[in-house]
Amino acid sequence: MELLNLVVGKIGSFAWGPIMIFFLVGTGVVLTVGTRVVQFRKLFYAFKLLFSKDHQGEGDITPFQALMTSLSATIGTGNIAGVATAIAAGGPGAIFWMWVTGAFGGAVKFAEAVLAVKYRITNENGEQSGGPMYYIKIGMAEKFGGNWAWLGWAFALFGFVASFGIGNMVQSNSVASALKNSLNVPVWVTGIIIAVAVGAVIIGGIKSIAGVTSKVVPVMAVFYIAGSLVVLVIKASLIPEAFGMIFSNAFSGAAVGGGFLGTVVRFGVARGVFSNEAGLGSAPIAHAASKIKDPITQGIIGSLGSFIDTLIVCTMTALVILVSGLVTIGSDGLMSISGKLSGAALTSSAYAIALPGIGQFIVTFGLIFFAFSTILGWFYYGSKCLEYIAGVKAVAYYKWVWMVLVFVGATIPLDFVWNLSDAFNGLMAIPNLIALLALSPVIFSLLKAYEAKNKA
Repeated sequence: MELLNLVVGKIGSFAWGPIMIFFLVGTGVVLTVGTRVVQFRKLFYAFKLLFSKDHQGEGDITPFQALMTSLSATIGTGNIAGVATAIAAGGPGAIFWMWVTGAFGGAVKFAEAVLAVKYRITNENGEQSGGPMYYIKIGMAEKFGGNWAWLGWAFALFGFVASFGIGNMVQSNSVASALKNSLNVPVWVTGIIIAVAVGAVIIGGIKSIAGVTSKVVPVMAVFYIAGSLVVLVIKASLIPEAFGMIFSNAFSGAAVGGGFLGTVVRFGVARGVFSNEAGLGSAPIAHAASKIKDPITQGIIGSLGSFIDTLIVCTMTALVILVSGLVTIGSDGLMSISGKLSGAALTSSAYAIALPGIGQFIVTFGLIFFAFSTILGWFYYGSKCLEYIAGVKAVAYYKWVWMVLVFVGATIPLDFVWNLSDAFNGLMAIPNLIALLALSPVIFSLLKAYEAKNKA
């Protein structure tokens, strides 16, 4: 087991290391330039499209539900624990690099959603199936010839393995730990409750999942953002100082006593990607199910994912932590954190200081509902990966395994599971980014035709 842990650790280090970070951000830059910054040019139009019925066509769920399902899998522990981890490990400047990742990530999310809709198929149950495995298999074969199904299979395998950890057991474990610490609820009780609640939803498939996530995600996001805004209003005088910490540390590793690329940039970009999943290839699986006529329309809607997740929700968490007084930078430029806190504990403590009596519950209940919706979203991702590998019938058994693992995850230590899923989560990006770059001319051509048509 020790050798296996070592091997998995090496894979994880590569999957989230400097080479892959450069690959992820570089792809975002290429797509941003090629689409002429579509994620910001079409920002307000994207919000308008969310509730428009003029562009709807064939599919399983509405464009709004598709976005909420994709967000359900990204707004979660990364926004609460991941931001705190980035600050603790990389310094306040890591937040600046999270913003950079989120800004370029919008173009990646756009491209992923465009390709997901263009190359989706209708399976034997009459449902839409799409995502990187399909635009790799179909799209790359159309453009370059040959058989690319093996690369799609690699993505599906990585996604399937990652789903059990990052999308299931790690989430239920986080909820169980939070309820144990705040309300002293036994972990096995939490495990049973979550497993039953998840089972009641996933039994109905994507329409049931989308119906729940389209209600849970907006409500919890608004609740969490509102609580954060209350804190920031109370601590308004400290906000300029917080931004000063972010920008002054963004281009210097001094505040964490380490090198520039090895600390601030690395942790900011890695946690940013972990939070919004731009480039990992998970979100397009949900966008492929959208009732939409034109791939570009869904791409514009999909680009909102990184904006909402990283530039809004993560920023709220970061500012609350920095105005809490728990993070300080001394005259020598070195950072210190009160109690050496990190992860969800740092975020919870920051909210508790600003809002005594209720602050920590904002984090606790935010974590609970965000984690629950993440489990739902990742079930859908994992089921579509399994469908690609083994066929539709295998998904029926997957549902029961998924519910059992929700309970198991809540009740046992997960160090190895976390490392394994983290590594495979990162590996998902390799085949997906290859496809995005290879098919980028298709994306640019579709966008150009779409804008010419609308202009006419």
